[in-house]
Amino acid sequence: MVDIIQFSEIKPKLLSYWIKQGYVFIYPTDTIYGLGCDATNDVAVERIREIKKRFDKPFSVIAPSKSWISRNFYIKSAYLDKLPGPFTYVLKAKSNKLVSSSVVKGDKIGIRVPDHPITPMIQKSKVPFVTTSVNVTGKKPYHAIRKIPKKILNMVDIVIDEGYLTNSPSTVIDLTGELPKIIR
Repeated sequence: MVDIIQFSEIKPKLLSYWIKQGYVFIYPTDTIYGLGCDATNDVAVERIREIKKRFDKPFSVIAPSKSWISRNFYIKSAYLDKLPGPFTYVLKAKSNKLVSSSVVKGDKIGIRVPDHPITPMIQKSKVPFVTTSVNVTGKKPYHAIRKIPKKILNMVDIVIDEGYLTNSPSTVIDLTGELPKIIR
């Protein structure tokens, strides 16, 4: 049985340790519940692919910091200033060595910095962190832990419960062209 921990009980150092150990998480964000892991850990990323039954599309990541985004991606400061927030920016990477090759397809990566108290805790690990909705691809995402099927819960290591989340998934904006393009 998976460990379900209340958000108020999370210890940042322990969360950082778990991330570095390759744990797979269900956790709250400023939008909906996310499914995540260290984006540089091939084995953990593949576990998320199995949970979601998503084998062809890339995943987004929570950036370890805004300066990490500035150093590693082509982005205008006006967009950085809007973070944290309910946005996923699709950005062109300056290097293809930032995350596991299982995370991305090509040189574009979806980057998030959720406006939620868990974000600085995740960022303490100093690694990019996969962030994708908790669901099987093509199905609706979950807003409450109690609604998530046991099959999914039993495939992760840690579940962080913050009760019912009322927001919609993040707005995805592609910033790789001359003009921004809203994808979702």
